[in-house]
Amino acid sequence: MSERVVPEGRRQRRRPTKQGAVLSERLIVETALRLIAQHGAEALSVRRLGAALGADPTALYRYFRNTDALLLAIADEMIGRAQEGWTATGDWRVDLRDLGLRIHGCYQAYPQAAALAAHRTTGRPYETRAVERILGVLRSAGFPDALAVRIYHAFVDQALAFAAQDAAAQALPPAAQEKEAEVWHAVYGRLSPDTHPNIAATFPLLAADMRDSGYPFALELMLSAIASLRPPRPEA
Repeated sequence: MSERVVPEGRRQRRRPTKQGAVLSERLIVETALRLIAQHGAEALSVRRLGAALGADPTALYRYFRNTDALLLAIADEMIGRAQEGWTATGDWRVDLRDLGLRIHGCYQAYPQAAALAAHRTTGRPYETRAVERILGVLRSAGFPDALAVRIYHAFVDQALAFAAQDAAAQALPPAAQEKEAEVWHAVYGRLSPDTHPNIAATFPLLAADMRDSGYPFALELMLSAIASLRPPRPEA
């Protein structure tokens, strides 16, 4: 998708596509997410999207200047889906845990798209809403602004880093996933206690734990560290 600029007033398509739907930014993003889930990153092209939408590929330029603009919209849509139904409880630890697990879970639901988008800063409405909400949770809990910003940064980076890593593993072909799992038994399970006493002693626990994401426990570690930094509330 090369860069093109369409005047703002000409961006709306009023005629239905061949499938009978009226083309819109949201329809394009939803279709792109579906295609990426089915075919991987290579599905993010004007030709594939146009065919899936039943529209002339050039019509997509009425909504997105280029592929990168579309990718940012996809990244923002995923952030939005992670927040669907979320409401603050007033307990900062509960609220941050819920947001972190929602972000991680949403990216696992769309692993192919997560590998493309987890590292992007969109500047779009869903992302700005998430930033506002997380900072609001921290400031309402009494964290000073400078500390709230640093916690926000670490919290979001941790969630997205785990989301990207776990999504990349989940997006591997099934055969590759099986080989990854076999390594723990084929290699680590056969290490001698004479040369690797710590692995040998913990192997059953290690092999079982490595089947799942480390994010939930890492999140709890971070929340505990954040709690230790929280200034004491003034006594009434």
